Amino acid sequence: MLAIINAELVMRNHTIPEAVLFMEDGVIKGFGEMRSTPIPEGCEIIDAKGLYVGPGFVDIHTHSDGRVFFHEDPVRCSLHHLKNGTTSLMPALYTSMNTSQYIDAVKVIRDAMEKPECGNIAGLYMEGPYLNPGFGCDRSSNPWADGVKKEAYQPVIDAAWDLARVWCLAPEREGILDFVLDVKAKNPGAAFAVAHSKAAPDQIEALIPYGLKIGTHHTNATGDLPKYPECRGVCVDETVNYNREIYAELICDSRGIHVDPYMLRLVRRIKGDDRIILISDTYASDGPVPEGYDGVTDINFDWEGEIAGSKLTLNVACRNMMKHTGASIVDVFNFASYNPSRAVGLLDRGEIAVGKRADLVITDYKMNIQKVILKGEIQNG
Repeated sequence: MLAIINAELVMRNHTIPEAVLFMEDGVIKGFGEMRSTPIPEGCEIIDAKGLYVGPGFVDIHTHSDGRVFFHEDPVRCSLHHLKNGTTSLMPALYTSMNTSQYIDAVKVIRDAMEKPECGNIAGLYMEGPYLNPGFGCDRSSNPWADGVKKEAYQPVIDAAWDLARVWCLAPEREGILDFVLDVKAKNPGAAFAVAHSKAAPDQIEALIPYGLKIGTHHTNATGDLPKYPECRGVCVDETVNYNREIYAELICDSRGIHVDPYMLRLVRRIKGDDRIILISDTYASDGPVPEGYDGVTDINFDWEGEIAGSKLTLNVACRNMMKHTGASIVDVFNFASYNPSRAVGLLDRGEIAVGKRADLVITDYKMNIQKVILKGEIQNG
């Protein structure tokens, strides 16, 4: 049995100071205040030295380590995120891939999941294939712009069906329901996310009964549908805000460029803290930094000058969220661990509770990660 002592445990709604936590066989066996919780003889001891111990981060949407994509080097990317506290992640495969490229990338990830270095890979986040070709980075290389075609998408579903926990889509694409139904036929538990879209509220809400429950990188790569020139229309962002069933993904960079700090605070107020998911959306793109973005170091750009994801890890996103919104450390662990695990069905992790997987991080208040524990095994430090 492994025991963490002198810990400030981060629970879902509070902290437990001067605490001890026990784990064995990869799961949490118990916890409590040290003064009233005896430590069994023979325990291996980790002294947290008063630092915070929280659940490992769950990043449901990340493409890269900031330099290479997961399908190019899954070990490198997995270890990069793991050392920064992400004990579960879902590599995102982007809509710029054609059918055969998707299939090849899925195989790479499937094979990587057998390697111990990739023990934090928990499935796939399919950012495509059917997004709105007018939104997002690398728009000029979208092979899915000419219509929803079963002969093109069915091989991708067949390759990824059991790994793909989330499929992103633009609900306004003609024939998208056929795609949704074919995904559900292979995996009834699959979830959907509205992404790179200018769909009207009714088009989005029509897919909620089929499992649409996530707004991909909320307020980024979304359109507007004004009815009158003088008025702002209602579109994807408003629909995500309005519907309790839909979680809002947020990319929280240091300068508040993906999502303005005021917007972050507004989304918290509208959605409630139980429907916010922090993602890294780490991407690999070496386009030049456009004019007006001087000094920005945690965002990528494509060669057309568009924002192309981030260079974040979730510990840094948590730190930024605390800075921009005043969120507490309890709040950001919910945003980066509990909420995402619930959104994608990883119900055995994401919180400190007896019987949950022993995925843990030891960190200071500014999210400088000191130790990472994956399935009860110390990974670093």
